[in-house]
Amino acid sequence: MPRLAIGPEFPRELSALAQPVRRDAVVALRRFLLNVAGAPHPERVRGARDPRVATLRLADGHRGVVVRRRDVYWLRTVLPDASAWSYARRHRYSVNPVLGVVEEWDAEALERVEPALRRSARSAGLFAPVCDGDLLSLGLDVRALPLFRLITTEADVAALEPLLPPTQHLPLAVLARGGSLAEAWRELDSWRAADEAGPIDPDDLYAALRRTPDQAAFAADKVALDRVLGAPEWCTFLHPAQHRLAKAPRYDRPVLVVGGAGTGKTVVALHRAAYLAAHGSGPVLLVTFSQGLAEELSARLDTLIEDEIVRKRIEVDNPERLALRIVADAEGRRPALVGPGARTLAQLTDEALRLLSLSTGDLLDDVEPGRKPYRHVVVDEAQDVSPAQWRLLRAVAPHAPDDLFVVGDPHQRVTDTRVALGAVGIPAEQHTLKVTYRLPQELLSFVVRLRGGGLATGLARSATGMYGYRATRNGERPLVRAYESAEEELAGLRAMVESWLADGVPPGEIAVGARTTRLVRQARKALEGLDVRAATFQHLKGLEFERVALVGVAEGVVPEPPPEDPGARARFLGRERSILFVACTRARAMLYISHYGRGSPFLPL
Repeated sequence: MPRLAIGPEFPRELSALAQPVRRDAVVALRRFLLNVAGAPHPERVRGARDPRVATLRLADGHRGVVVRRRDVYWLRTVLPDASAWSYARRHRYSVNPVLGVVEEWDAEALERVEPALRRSARSAGLFAPVCDGDLLSLGLDVRALPLFRLITTEADVAALEPLLPPTQHLPLAVLARGGSLAEAWRELDSWRAADEAGPIDPDDLYAALRRTPDQAAFAADKVALDRVLGAPEWCTFLHPAQHRLAKAPRYDRPVLVVGGAGTGKTVVALHRAAYLAAHGSGPVLLVTFSQGLAEELSARLDTLIEDEIVRKRIEVDNPERLALRIVADAEGRRPALVGPGARTLAQLTDEALRLLSLSTGDLLDDVEPGRKPYRHVVVDEAQDVSPAQWRLLRAVAPHAPDDLFVVGDPHQRVTDTRVALGAVGIPAEQHTLKVTYRLPQELLSFVVRLRGGGLATGLARSATGMYGYRATRNGERPLVRAYESAEEELAGLRAMVESWLADGVPPGEIAVGARTTRLVRQARKALEGLDVRAATFQHLKGLEFERVALVGVAEGVVPEPPPEDPGARARFLGRERSILFVACTRARAMLYISHYGRGSPFLPL
């Protein structure tokens, strides 16, 4: 029976096909998995750069392109016949000899580029000071070394990026800008899905695909095939660093994952919670900043986890509701939050912590961990958890392996909370995600300048910087527009949103944000009849959209006049800058910012 691995492009391209073609392609793949009569068979490609590439006829006029090795088939794409044959001839594939991951090369384009590089190579190559052995130690392909030796400028390296596997381009880019071999290795580490034990076999396609979770999901039967083809991409294809963190068999200490916007922190938290529910030793608590985000995460877990028994092992909550629930369970009724005798949320958190200490006492956690309400705790949006809430979260789970898994970004803090985990009894091992998959490079550069690019305190032992964050793709630059009046600005907002809808962007993929509820009401009125979300900046936290419009980003509004006290002023301005930063980073493709009068001083020039 064939072992079929689906590449991430295939489900996207399949969903874009006409329904009859899509249906026939799925039926053909089911037959292929069962190896029954009428199943598509691999057809060799004349003139292929890689002899392992073949095509499968999946529907009338459409073929899938596969890379095959023995009984393993890696399905890359589905295209009309002519395009499929061209794609199959154009590319070659390899296994990185150091990282063990699969790589796709645009071999045809590289053949055209080589003569131009050779003609321009009037001086010593850019990598002349680096010996072949050192280049090969970074996993660079031995067959490509002659081409790499022709490179004379950093611009040459940038031009080659679309044609090379990222695991080949990345070390070249680091060395081209003057980085060391050690720096190149640190950058490459994010492409490891797991620590390798033993030698890497470049002919073992199955093992290489298993090491490349962002490029391959195996479908052993009809159920698994339908799951891969129908589930959102974040459910199925984890980037290697995300996979390594989320699917680690065991952590002996609490874990802190810090990462910038769009690096996949929430995805890692969701997958870690799912992994612990399936393989852990007790109930899992997934905590996030607000009730709205908790509901969003709960819905995403419903999509991620098919097994109802496993799903029921995870509770999703926010710190305030957790404290409220603990007190309510102990007192037999919901505590009053308003009126005579009401307690504040801070008081309820303290009371919940006291009740937990009474119920669990001073028992050693490894003797009787079952006395704790939860065995595992996963925390998302951790930068906004207060010290008292951290002490509560520490108390609801035993001190044991896989107890706390925390993700957050101090640069996205929207409260005044600044606490290092070690200061609240959580000595965590830290990991960092530095690649954003949501933001294009142009938007990433814009928001880094907006945020100031400086250090942010909290969570980690030392301040967290934004140096080294990078995007995987290019896109459109953010659009900032100034208007003469509020009426003109709102008219411009409507025109922009209407143009997005006319471009075919689904209404659910468009968000409009403003700093105040008054401005949100005005935006909603201006957008009457257009079914798009409008919310304050804070209520966009944790969400993402294809296109985002932010209105009223003007002086005196973002930020409002700060307090006079120097300390309070600094904290206020830092929080306001973070709130705008969070709103800007909700966009995957396009960000539109408008104001009338003078723009916000936070906007980069």
